[in-house]
Amino acid sequence: MSRITAFIHLTLDGVMQAPGRPDEDRRDGFEHGGWAAQYSDPEQQKAVGASMMNTGAILLGRRTYEDFYDVWPKRTDNPYTEVLNNAQKYVASRTLKEPLPWVNSTLLKGDAAQGVARLKGQPGKDLVILGSGELVRSLMRSNLIDQYILLIHPLLLGSGQRLFPDAGSPQVLRLVDSKTTTTGVLIATYVPA
Repeated sequence: MSRITAFIHLTLDGVMQAPGRPDEDRRDGFEHGGWAAQYSDPEQQKAVGASMMNTGAILLGRRTYEDFYDVWPKRTDNPYTEVLNNAQKYVASRTLKEPLPWVNSTLLKGDAAQGVARLKGQPGKDLVILGSGELVRSLMRSNLIDQYILLIHPLLLGSGQRLFPDAGSPQVLRLVDSKTTTTGVLIATYVPA
């Protein structure tokens, strides 16, 4: 049986929206895109690389999939491009249709939690969710996430899409590892208690 890891960049106040680029996700007038870039350092890059290299497949929600596809195949100067292109990608969406445009992409049709539960039941390497807040929240409600790797940035934005919304379901987690990068990012690994 595979394990599922949610790998998420967050601000201290829980915002996960648009960490990578100013134009990444402007929903609801969000103007703080690209907030994570100033905190990048070798320790953080090592954590990202380890997460991607030790997984059998990547799980993505529709919005994250479309954004990644729009950006990553064109980045020829980045070591993650080859990894992302070659990785098996499972995409949870009720609106996308096959064939999906990015190589090694498979659409999970129907209910995301049911599709992911089927994937989780198969033997093989672990699965990682990158970003994809709606997908993460859906899988949390079904207790399908085995590990959270949260890169918590020392920043308060005050607005934006949050990983853990006010109306979310209660979760008890146990801290199993933590590191602080040179830029003050806390890399915290939690598992369900």
